[in-house]
Amino acid sequence: MKSILGIGNALTDILAVLPDDRLLKEYHLPIGSMQHVDSETGDKVWSALKPLGVHYVAGGSAANTITCTAILGMPSGFIGKVGDDELGHLFKSDQEQYGVRSTLLKGTQSSGRSMVFISGPNAERTFAVYLGAALELVPEDLKPEYFEGYDYFHIEGYLVQNQALIRQAVKMAKDAGCIISLDMASYNVVESNGAFLHDLVEKYVDIVFANETESKAFTKCDDPREALDEIARSCRIAVVKVGKDGSYVKSGDEVHYIEARPAVPVDATGAGDTYAAGFLYAHSLGMDLKTCGDVGSIIAAKVVEVIGTKIDIPRWRAAKQEIRELCSSL
Repeated sequence: MKSILGIGNALTDILAVLPDDRLLKEYHLPIGSMQHVDSETGDKVWSALKPLGVHYVAGGSAANTITCTAILGMPSGFIGKVGDDELGHLFKSDQEQYGVRSTLLKGTQSSGRSMVFISGPNAERTFAVYLGAALELVPEDLKPEYFEGYDYFHIEGYLVQNQALIRQAVKMAKDAGCIISLDMASYNVVESNGAFLHDLVEKYVDIVFANETESKAFTKCDDPREALDEIARSCRIAVVKVGKDGSYVKSGDEVHYIEARPAVPVDATGAGDTYAAGFLYAHSLGMDLKTCGDVGSIIAAKVVEVIGTKIDIPRWRAAKQEIRELCSSL
């Protein structure tokens, strides 16, 4: 079985379903965006969310993906930095529970957290992120031995606040012979770091995952199908997700449209992360391009039916059964 290593912001998701957009307006958070906040603002937002009822779930984009690959049976590791506090311990125990081999370094600040506002009829996600100790992960923390023995290396776009860290990580991953995948993360991350991301993809990245708004920000193409073509010119495999309308995958001249699987959505948090996990898992098994997309779609359909990024046991059983049936029919 091939293995995967991820690197990302080790964050605890604090999720709340909003009755309206009042809090988003109060804290100047555009719906669907990801905004970084300082410690003081982060504490205020956290306090404002508590009366609504909140869920605490170990998260972070790459960590979500890696947790899912571990559940699917793929040997999985993760690199991140946390504080010596309750949220840091929660994050570590969560990864251990799912069998992730963690390299969690200790920072001086408190552990990072991502306040997730779920609002509107489409369960749109808006993020207010306090990075804390996660921001203290620096190039000097990385060691070549962290990457040895892994076949895949997965990066989240949210790490672009530290471009030197990403450059060092992808160089070490390439030296270790890893296939490198990148999740674009958020449209405003792409808008703010376009030149860097283009350079990264062209020089190092093999597989790119982007949703519709991220692909538009990256390519300046309004049509996701055109954006797919543009991204595919710079990497081996391009994936553009279009939510409930499915996804497109492309490698060279091979293109497939992947239908979304039936689901009753309550929260879209983690859908892209789990899609990437399913895709990479299937790719590691040598599945064809369309099957990789189908496996990603199967898992994404399960996570949107729960609050947060953790799929429950019955849904995991159903997902694994669907994947087995899909693969046995090939």
